[in-house]
Amino acid sequence: MMEKEPKEIADRQIYETSIGPVCMSKTEYAMYQEEMAKKIGNQHIYVDADACTVVGIVERIAEKYGIPVTLLCDTNHVLQSDYSEVIVVGAGADAVDYKLISICHKGDIVVSQDYGVAAMALGKGAYAVHQSGKWYTNDNIDRMLMERHLNKKARRASGKNHIKGPKKRTPEDDEHFSESFEKTIKMVI
Repeated sequence: MMEKEPKEIADRQIYETSIGPVCMSKTEYAMYQEEMAKKIGNQHIYVDADACTVVGIVERIAEKYGIPVTLLCDTNHVLQSDYSEVIVVGAGADAVDYKLISICHKGDIVVSQDYGVAAMALGKGAYAVHQSGKWYTNDNIDRMLMERHLNKKARRASGKNHIKGPKKRTPEDDEHFSESFEKTIKMVI
């Protein structure tokens, strides 16, 4: 007669962790999550989610590290998520931006393609990442804002107020963002 494996070993499964997939029991995984929570503290990820193409990547990586995510969108872009909290804000101009900045804190991570939001997040001591994977920093934000201003001024002067949208996103773009975003998390925790 064969002996049964101890229940603790039989109940093991693969969990995604900060070091990659690991086989462990539910109890061990709970202990891992508790330890990660101590490292992470009150850290949070906020996503300016209106027309954001990297929400799924952010959630996957955040879940791996046990970091809570809040997606902010206006009433024109209502989202649903199994992992993230979703905050829907009125459709007023910059309403999502102001709400995001009002709730983020020092040490949080903000994902936005809006340079103005990034500048305000940096001013609060948060980290900011563009959906391309580019990090906004105190060293580059002024230049980025000035370039945006000069480009807008040039468009107005030429009468070309409508510009082409961004180029189509590729799997390589997603991979670059994923690597950059995970590197940001590792740097912060």
